[in-house]
Amino acid sequence: MMHGPVSRRVVHVWGRNFHVFLRTWQVSFLPPIFDSLFFMLALGYGLGQFVQDIGGVDYPRFVAPAIVAIGIMNASYYETTYGSFVRMYYQKTFDALIATPVTIEEVIVGEILWGGTKAVIYTALILPILALFGVISLPGSLLLLPLGLLGGLLFGAIGLCFTAWTPSIDTLNYPSFLLITPMMVLSGTFFPLDSLPSTVQYIAFALLPLAHLVSLARALTLPSTAPFAFFSLSWLVVATGLVMLLSVRLMRRRLVV
Repeated sequence: MMHGPVSRRVVHVWGRNFHVFLRTWQVSFLPPIFDSLFFMLALGYGLGQFVQDIGGVDYPRFVAPAIVAIGIMNASYYETTYGSFVRMYYQKTFDALIATPVTIEEVIVGEILWGGTKAVIYTALILPILALFGVISLPGSLLLLPLGLLGGLLFGAIGLCFTAWTPSIDTLNYPSFLLITPMMVLSGTFFPLDSLPSTVQYIAFALLPLAHLVSLARALTLPSTAPFAFFSLSWLVVATGLVMLLSVRLMRRRLVV
């Protein structure tokens, strides 16, 4: 449970992070652009030369929605792990904010909202690159922007849960290696989820948020709608609400000494 109300003051936390982002936009804009380029060239067109059509969809178009989903995950998760840890521990930004009328809950929710916003920004940067490759169509694929916000809020909250737990910034490598990297390859990203053993499929669809994010991204960009799109949307909405509450509780416990 939240110990205090969350008011419009949360916008000040979000605005502070957005202001810093604008000051370093030249560097911040490069990762999603180059990541999408490398993924499309190496996987979509490199590996794609050896892969047949998947469900009547050529491999570059099959991979494109997954590239967007991975960008959403990375943008928000790494912002609320390494980024939030630096602001909390090294820069003492959280302490400065809490010294004002801004509450602890508002600081935490503001961080999550910023993680979701950064996911939307990265999605907006990736879409034109993929459109130039001809693997998505605009403006229809703009529906990925609200999906980016939903996925960004979820992965931002997941990131804060680990930030609340980690004793040092180096420890954040463990969830990155043990959760984020395996999820990136076991969520139906670069090959269909149904090509995995049935047990792995059930685990992925039950526990891995990226699997649902990829499923919805494909439903919004490919001609054939994913059969479990509504379930994936419901799963993401419920998981986002629960994990946000958990992250507030864990971060409050970390910040209140």
